[in-house]
Amino acid sequence: MRVILERSNLLKSLNHVHRVVERRNTIPILSNVLLSAEGASLEMKATDLDLEVTEATPAKVERGGATTVPAHLLYDIVRKLADGAEVMLKTDEDGNAMTVTSGRSSFRLQCLPQSDFPELSAGSFSHIFRLDSVALKGLIEKTQFAISTEETRYYLNGIYLHTHEVGGKLKLRSVATDGHRLARAEIDAPAGSEGMPGIIIPRKTVSELQKLVDDPDVAVTTELSDTKIRFTIGSVVLTSKLIDGTFPDYQRVIPTGNDKKLIVDRQSFAAAVDRVSTISSERGRAVKLSISEGQVTLAVNNPDSGSATEELAADYSSDPIEIGFNAKYLLDVAAQLTGTEAKFMLADAGSPTLIHDMADETALYVLMPMRV
Repeated sequence: MRVILERSNLLKSLNHVHRVVERRNTIPILSNVLLSAEGASLEMKATDLDLEVTEATPAKVERGGATTVPAHLLYDIVRKLADGAEVMLKTDEDGNAMTVTSGRSSFRLQCLPQSDFPELSAGSFSHIFRLDSVALKGLIEKTQFAISTEETRYYLNGIYLHTHEVGGKLKLRSVATDGHRLARAEIDAPAGSEGMPGIIIPRKTVSELQKLVDDPDVAVTTELSDTKIRFTIGSVVLTSKLIDGTFPDYQRVIPTGNDKKLIVDRQSFAAAVDRVSTISSERGRAVKLSISEGQVTLAVNNPDSGSATEELAADYSSDPIEIGFNAKYLLDVAAQLTGTEAKFMLADAGSPTLIHDMADETALYVLMPMRV
């Protein structure tokens, strides 16, 4: 194999694929990226056996072929080469090593045979639809912060993507919860998503996807089945296994009878929560909200270091209520809201609270209270 290509093109593609590769691997081939040169492009592929990313980049192919080299090592080499440089990748006759040459720099990397590289066989996909990258980015970003990191409840370690009928219209919904909070976002269901199975996209796949949907002008082709999902974003193809589990009936935890309405300025509220929580112990991080007509008082009491309070003007005209929340969870939700105001719908100190984005009716957040 002998290929010449622009450093910037090579770096961009390697940046997309090398992140999938785990730093520590017991199987040597999984530390490598598969390079395949053919026609006028170089295709790169990396996998961790659950997730696979491939991308093709334009190249001058003087001699076709394929090999695998350490992914993070190749990425670091290309990253440190001069901007605007040309890079030549050339394998030895026996295929045991590859030389990376650029200007006066030359590196020799050990290769492993292409035949050892695992294939994440995709099988057939039952549903296919297209989404604007902006719409997909919204579904991910509004919910991913609530994904559980508790490995024992593996079915919560991802985003639940499914269709749901609302007022006679079909919506595509993303939901994530860790048992303490829940985030839900939805868009109009795209053509082709009708009757799709409800699927759970793993946390790592969600994280990689989030980095790939940055270009607002790109349409994302989504293919899925009961066990796998594939996203095609421009020249990048991301294929992932899905979490084999049943997502809980999240509708049951979304309260419907919350009648106490609190409206606060989003930025002022987030800043106040951030300030008073400075004093809280890392473990509890509970902030008490004392809500009365026209105002809300935030208070934190830490027996070890002291206490803090802050008052905020608020739009509230129901009975006074005191309720506690995890400060980090409040800040996480506030960071997702796009409007200038946040609306809280409360019931009592022991019941879940609803938080609405005043500028986006499609997003909904549920927070479980804490005892304070």
